[in-house]
Amino acid sequence: MPKVALFNQNGENVGEIELQDAVFGIEPNNKVLFDAIVMQRASQRQGTSKVKNRSEVRGGGRKPWRQKGTGRARQGSIRSPQWRGGGVVFGPVPRSYSYKLPKKVRRLAIKSALSTKVQDNSIVVLEALSFDAPKTKEMVAVLKNLTVERKALVVTADLNENVALSARNIPGVTVVAANGLSVLDVMNHDKLVITKDAVEKVEEVLA
Repeated sequence: MPKVALFNQNGENVGEIELQDAVFGIEPNNKVLFDAIVMQRASQRQGTSKVKNRSEVRGGGRKPWRQKGTGRARQGSIRSPQWRGGGVVFGPVPRSYSYKLPKKVRRLAIKSALSTKVQDNSIVVLEALSFDAPKTKEMVAVLKNLTVERKALVVTADLNENVALSARNIPGVTVVAANGLSVLDVMNHDKLVITKDAVEKVEEVLA
């Protein structure tokens, strides 16, 4: 089982914690990681782009000239696709880009993401994380104590409002609850800061 240091909010080492091999110690599957990230990014697309086809553009009700005898090509409407101001052929219409991967693949992807962070020494386990009131200054101090200088994902067992509000204005820092952990969030941040009870909750679900 992989062992990592356990820290308190002051950045002091207060012991070690063993992480389960089944969740934090597997061989990362890069193909599955890639597929999961592409799926999540596709689901985030708005899909609201829209163009008008020839039935939706204004005008073009009258035949521009007679069918035969003019020497020009036959035309039925000035709003056909080949005309300036005409409709668009096979253009985008509002749609959902989201799709789903099988449940086992999604579970393997999140395990691979967590194991990658352990292998890269990019995981910091906190004994506990709580504030009496929302204070950005206190959250900045905690991150400084833990020498977390880049983008960080802070994971708590349940969504702690004081923690979430304290980190809201810090660039690059995101706070999520353990049940909202996603592959894209884990891989999109340089450091994973997770509380001890959040580790237990994640292991309970994924092991």
